[in-house]
Amino acid sequence: MARYTGPSCKLCRREGAKLFLKGERCYTDKCGIERRGYPPGMHGQRPNRRKPSEYALQLREKQKAKRQYGVLENQFRTYYRKAARGRGVTGDILLQALERRLDNIVYRLGFAPSRKSARQLVRHRHVSVNNRTVDIPSFQMSAGDTIQIREKSRQLPLVHDALKRMGEGRQVPWLTLDKVNLSGQFLEAPKRDDIPTAVEEQLIVELYSK
Repeated sequence: MARYTGPSCKLCRREGAKLFLKGERCYTDKCGIERRGYPPGMHGQRPNRRKPSEYALQLREKQKAKRQYGVLENQFRTYYRKAARGRGVTGDILLQALERRLDNIVYRLGFAPSRKSARQLVRHRHVSVNNRTVDIPSFQMSAGDTIQIREKSRQLPLVHDALKRMGEGRQVPWLTLDKVNLSGQFLEAPKRDDIPTAVEEQLIVELYSK
């Protein structure tokens, strides 16, 4: 399975925004954006006097969303196509699908410090949904589903450390958390106002609509 293996901080610097790809490090002064707040590469520190084109703005929003959720191009395009066929606002449906991913839910509940770590937890079969082990990070959660750290995995230091250091902004009204039993419930598909993601999804829709 294809995946990005390069430096995570370089992605944040390229987008000019914190994507919270490295967990706790992103909340400290060691964050790449804090240390080098300019794009990567040999020309990164040169002032850009050009006004970005409409296409450039749309592309940057798409790249930002892809990198934030850890999704590659083909899979992201598939999410968009399904959203475009759905009933409702395409951009909202797209973000809902990304938020309903199992790895994202694990991250939102605070069981992992980043979505990358959450994917690893899922892949290594540490997570169950409705008492059944699920090892597919892209698994789509449905309203009423219960997610839990499996019994044999409840002593993992990563999970307990992540819960202790859970950053602000990750607690959302469409999830409930039981820290004692290391479980949570997906209540309903989130509304756009309840998704704490700094992405202008309309620009993404405009890009793919061309």
